[in-house]
Amino acid sequence: MKSKNFFEMSTDELEITLNNKKSELFNLRFQHATNQLTNPQVMVTCKRDIARIMTILRQRELGISAEPTTVSKRRK
Repeated sequence: MKSKNFFEMSTDELEITLNNKKSELFNLRFQHATNQLTNPQVMVTCKRDIARIMTILRQRELGISAEPTTVSKRRK
């Protein structure tokens, strides 16, 4: 996923996504160890997504970035 998509998520959604990505990486490591993983690049993208999510969560914790607010757009 792109960083932009992660920035648009709420903190709760990011924590859920982080847990899902960590379990996905765990399963990918087992597949890699048993030579069942066909594309090892999937592990790299999963690790990068985890790093992106953790960075955004830390930025919000420090107050560098804010949680997105839902604003309805008006049509003219």
